[in-house]
Amino acid sequence: MTRQASLPPIAVIGAGFSGTMAALQLLSVLPPERPVLLCERGGSFARGLAYGTGNPAHLLNVRAANMSAFPDQPGHFEDWLARGELSGKGPDAGVAATPAGTFVARGHYGSYLTELLTGAVTGLVTGPGGPRLRLVPDGVVDLEPRAGGFLLRTEGGQAHGVAGAVLAMGNLAAAAPRSRHSLDPWSPEQFGRLHPHAPVLVVGTGLTMLDAVASLRAHGFAGAILALSRRGLLPNAHAPTPTWPIPDLKPADFASLTRLLARIRAEVARAEAAGVPWHGVIDALRPLTDTIWRGLPPTERARFLRHLRPFWDVHRHRTAPPAAATIAREIERGALTVRAGRLLAVEDEAAQAVVTLRLRGARAPERLGVQAMIDATGFGHLAQNRDPLLRRLSERGLVRPGPFGLGLDAGADYRALGRTAGEGAGPLWVLGPLLRGVLWECTAVPDIRNEAADLAGLVATSLDRAAAA
Repeated sequence: MTRQASLPPIAVIGAGFSGTMAALQLLSVLPPERPVLLCERGGSFARGLAYGTGNPAHLLNVRAANMSAFPDQPGHFEDWLARGELSGKGPDAGVAATPAGTFVARGHYGSYLTELLTGAVTGLVTGPGGPRLRLVPDGVVDLEPRAGGFLLRTEGGQAHGVAGAVLAMGNLAAAAPRSRHSLDPWSPEQFGRLHPHAPVLVVGTGLTMLDAVASLRAHGFAGAILALSRRGLLPNAHAPTPTWPIPDLKPADFASLTRLLARIRAEVARAEAAGVPWHGVIDALRPLTDTIWRGLPPTERARFLRHLRPFWDVHRHRTAPPAAATIAREIERGALTVRAGRLLAVEDEAAQAVVTLRLRGARAPERLGVQAMIDATGFGHLAQNRDPLLRRLSERGLVRPGPFGLGLDAGADYRALGRTAGEGAGPLWVLGPLLRGVLWECTAVPDIRNEAADLAGLVATSLDRAAAA
């Protein structure tokens, strides 16, 4: 029997949850002779930023029951937990059983993803050219267009010919005002160098702020923390919630944001009359968020981003009850102050940053000296991004900013849209938080796992059509 030659691989760039699941789903649908390259700067495969933490206080923000990596196996993660050694319950074990559900430390979820990826590397996924999944522990700095694909180049000087690539690098870096006293919330080892009592400013009051506070305390910081955001809103906590049916929204409900909001409020009123809190309605909207976002006129989506996004975020992206309780205790004892306002300016001094704030209700701006600033504002914009790969793709016209400058633009088939046709280049697909402007809800595991499965099927179809042309 003649052995079939290996086909050029598909590259997946980024190996957090988005990239890991893109790779695993591609392996399930591509032919054995088509390998997958999974590339990750620093070699932190599967864990990425979100699941590389070892702090047991960093809990998943989604119940364990809804954290399966596979949309067609809803109990997969819970089964993994049951087979493992996480028998101890409580905060030290990183497993919190609450009336609202069980919430697990993100480090444990990283172990789960690592096991899935290791199984794909060492398991029975081999092809004519060797292992079908090939790990590249290096940052990708360029995709040079060439006939039918790209030449992928890495920071370390490697070069790989690929038939196409999936961009799955997670959130673009946020853009709070920079200071030499700025600290990265995803590199908490820096927090151990802080003075234990001099104040710290956290810019942002969402889920990343909660993680930053937990990291500060874990590294011995005992001083005052000021958390600032435009609205000063904190994430709501999950609560015990009966299920609520998916609302029957009509196209007319998407005519305006005002009409949509009235429709959702009416649904909440119906649910509460039946004894179901608002949490159930917000959860029931999850399968519809893509339809809602695409259905709203662009002017209404812009209104949402200007006025309603913080309110949506604190209701949709809730936190684990133990994390919410910790923040409540910090506020009660005066160690954490949460304020609504804006950061106007930052002036660096030798031992501190002097920040100018305009707090809500204040008659004049206020100046404050802090030893460090932690950027917890979330996602950034392509124009502000310094990633060399995205910069080069943008310069060639192969990618462009997504709607409202959020992430990258893409079609319904996840294909990247650029300013030029990219003649001669292979296909580029986009997955995960980089699709924020296109899909809006594309940052949580329950959303990304579905999108990864959809993308894999579309990639396979696209490659089949290209081969038949």
